[in-house]
Amino acid sequence: MVAVIRIKKIYPYSLCRIVKVGVIGFQGDVTEHMEILYKLKDERKRDIEPVLVKSRRMLSEVSALVLPGGESTTIYKLIKEYDIYWDIIRRAKNGMPVMGTCAGLILISRNAKDERIRGMDLIDITIRRNAYGRQANSFYENIKVNPIGNIIAIFIRAPIIESVGDAEIMATYDNQPIMVRNQYVLGMTFHPELSGDTRIHDYFLSMVGREGYTSSGKREWYVSDIA
Repeated sequence: MVAVIRIKKIYPYSLCRIVKVGVIGFQGDVTEHMEILYKLKDERKRDIEPVLVKSRRMLSEVSALVLPGGESTTIYKLIKEYDIYWDIIRRAKNGMPVMGTCAGLILISRNAKDERIRGMDLIDITIRRNAYGRQANSFYENIKVNPIGNIIAIFIRAPIIESVGDAEIMATYDNQPIMVRNQYVLGMTFHPELSGDTRIHDYFLSMVGREGYTSSGKREWYVSDIA
């Protein structure tokens, strides 16, 4: 008798309970991120509950957080005004996975190079806003992301990562880093929520451990299952 080996992905967050994944909901591509998360929940059967976060109470209920693309100065002003800026930092420093896209990456950077924005210092990069120009200069490219594969990356008034310290570079474009990660923080200068591709969000969810926080990073991406 021949054993049939199936390869499947495992997700530690699905082994214990439904995980609430928050999206900062003040401004920007909020709906698009929520739609991708619901797509993962409904079509890929991930054990998650997307949550729109606009208060400290809402933030306290989630186990992972997305900071969307949009207008970084506006989002920064509102998370300060609603008193969740320092809570995000505290939760992230205690291990809550955080993903920042475009403007969100500016907010979580060590140095935003803008006197109007105090970076959260959640990932060791220096970043420059609107480095590719105005909205009219938006573009998309096919890029390779390790370990995900090739994706379509959409750049809209995108920032440039000028330097990377203690962080892993996961993708580059034109010799510039465009996607980075440390143990529990993921960031990119493009908009994965606009392509309809769920793989980057799915990868982000794989960073969530059994208690809703990050895994060790050593979890195997695939396991063998003998039928």
